[in-house]
Amino acid sequence: MRFKATIRNIHTFTKLTGSLLLLSKVVWIRLDNDQVRFTVIPERGSQVWAVLSIDSIFEDYSVQSNTPGNTIHLQVSLAHLNRALRSAINATSASIRLTKKDGIPLLAITITTTTFASLRRPPALEDLNDRRLPSEAPNSTSTAEVDRGNDDSISFQDRPPTPFPSDRETTITQSVAVTVLAPQSVASIHEPTCREPDVHILLPPLLQLKAISERFTKLALPTSSAATVDENHNTRLILSASPYGEFRIGVQTAACKIESKWQGLTNPELDPTQIEGGEEGVREHASTRQKNRTRDEAWATVRVEGRDWGRVLGVGRLGGRVVACFCDDHALILYVYLENDESGADDSVLTYYITSYS
Repeated sequence: MRFKATIRNIHTFTKLTGSLLLLSKVVWIRLDNDQVRFTVIPERGSQVWAVLSIDSIFEDYSVQSNTPGNTIHLQVSLAHLNRALRSAINATSASIRLTKKDGIPLLAITITTTTFASLRRPPALEDLNDRRLPSEAPNSTSTAEVDRGNDDSISFQDRPPTPFPSDRETTITQSVAVTVLAPQSVASIHEPTCREPDVHILLPPLLQLKAISERFTKLALPTSSAATVDENHNTRLILSASPYGEFRIGVQTAACKIESKWQGLTNPELDPTQIEGGEEGVREHASTRQKNRTRDEAWATVRVEGRDWGRVLGVGRLGGRVVACFCDDHALILYVYLENDESGADDSVLTYYITSYS
């Protein structure tokens, strides 16, 4: 079993693990010939199923195992992995490989940095005026030749040239303990399935949305007797979207009702090649039927736990566009499409599954 690669995009890798760390302490990483997958399934809260193209974070990628597709399953501490990656942010190069030490499997992250080093500190300018000739120094036995010109300048023919500063490379290896999972132990883990979404909409910038969501959550927390605050004082935010490019987020308590609304957003069209039944399947799709309703009746609504929603929005640091799929009063699915520098490269997609509360 072997795995090694050069980390091509350390910033994306670090931000990805940082956003997943907000939701869980561990991540299941699946490596194979075609993709890299990160899966987070916490005991409570949103699930994440991320599928990344190899080129989005790695190059010189090599994986070998005795399973079909050279698949390797690893369970990794997100805190340890993220800490090791953050130390490589300013590195000139970084690589990662699966290794073993004293029988313990490890992910070894090798980081190379370049530091600006001076071999000798140059003398201060003011010291030059006070420097004595070797022949004038007390008890001096130097035989330096002194050349005095018409301008009384002084040169020492035996003085060695002042060394120039140089770049020095430093290599550090960070080791992260992992658990190698047997294929049988993960065979029963499957991505959640949901019914057809009623509304698809392109969300506004997530960091903007995160700031508003956190403010609404804080406003509602003190009112523990409100219907939207459960026994653990977790505020439930109300998210709604319509097929007319509208999205709103709000919170309702016994003391207040607050709501923010966006208009002019994009509702992506369904691709017939991705829908069962093609053109006929699109016409019969739930989102198509939702469009035939009036503007006031076309809203799809979910209720999410405020703090969990805020942690999900942490993925906004990765950039990219986010499509939200609303299954009315059932679930919310977010598809986060990461930007890829290479044209024609496979998309990298993070999928978030968020259950709606009644």
